Amino acid sequence: MSFEFIKKLPTPAEIRKELPLPAELVKIKEERDAEIRDVLTGKSNKFLVIIGPCSADNEDSVCDYVNRLARVNEQVKDKLILIPRIYTNKPRTTGEGYKGITSQPDPEKKPDFLAGLMAMRKMHIRAIQETGLTAADEMLYPENWGYVSDILSYVAIGARSVEDQQHRLTVSGFDVAAGMKNPTSGDFSVMLNSVYAAQHPHSFIYTGWEVNTHGNDLAHTVLRGATNKHGANIPNYHYEDLIRLWDMYEKMDLKNPACVIDANHSNSNKQFKEQIRITKEVMHSRKLSSDLHQLVKGVMIESYIEEGNQKVGAGCYGKSITDPCLGWDDTERLIYDIAEYE
Repeated sequence: MSFEFIKKLPTPAEIRKELPLPAELVKIKEERDAEIRDVLTGKSNKFLVIIGPCSADNEDSVCDYVNRLARVNEQVKDKLILIPRIYTNKPRTTGEGYKGITSQPDPEKKPDFLAGLMAMRKMHIRAIQETGLTAADEMLYPENWGYVSDILSYVAIGARSVEDQQHRLTVSGFDVAAGMKNPTSGDFSVMLNSVYAAQHPHSFIYTGWEVNTHGNDLAHTVLRGATNKHGANIPNYHYEDLIRLWDMYEKMDLKNPACVIDANHSNSNKQFKEQIRITKEVMHSRKLSSDLHQLVKGVMIESYIEEGNQKVGAGCYGKSITDPCLGWDDTERLIYDIAEYE
């Protein structure tokens, strides 16, 4: 066999027993989940801001960032729901490079999945304990959902995962918000078909079990830009793109039409400072159209304490070791600007 079996890892139940979510934090998560549900179903007019590092590489700096976010949250919570990005798995286009704290709790050392699972849960739980803010993460590996299902309030399905059947079926069993990104091709119909699949019940094999799911009515779209056949990035956050998406939603039998705009990735051509302008344009588009005000429920922004990025091992505290991010000063200003639009 070409597989080398290293060691059998604990089950999600075993990991959760080792590092449980305290009862008082369970209540916080339930309240946060309900708040986010109310936004996506149209019951609440608050706006989602999913914001934080490209990858959560260091517990201390990530929790420092989330504490800063919590202080701002106190000033804007009547208008916004701030959801920190604590992304613990990092997709790599070529398979090379740092793959997130769940794989490598120390980015300068070899992978250690057992230590990574513990480090991931410890960081998420600490962030909730210190701030009361439950987080978003990307579901890169569907079989890992059990390790985080009790701690996340928002899950993103990436551009390269959204066409995968197992991702779609797994989301159908979630009870939290799930944003399905458009694929790298930019095809809206692929994204909407993924939402349709996630919103409906399914029977399938999952982690060695035959399972039934009931569908997730909080599955929704995320626009992150596209890449054309020549490798050029094509944005899809403009007014015309949003109207087109609204029209396509109108023609499909989908619950809770909703869209979140990813201001980075192919929308910004990975020019991280552009996220400020893009976010403001999206907020302006919501003001111009009652349909878009109803459709666009939030934005995703990559930000950290220090702006830009660095190589693994460079040692700058609070600076991304993957994609470049907005710095804290710009982040704080932008959040207040978003609140002013609401």
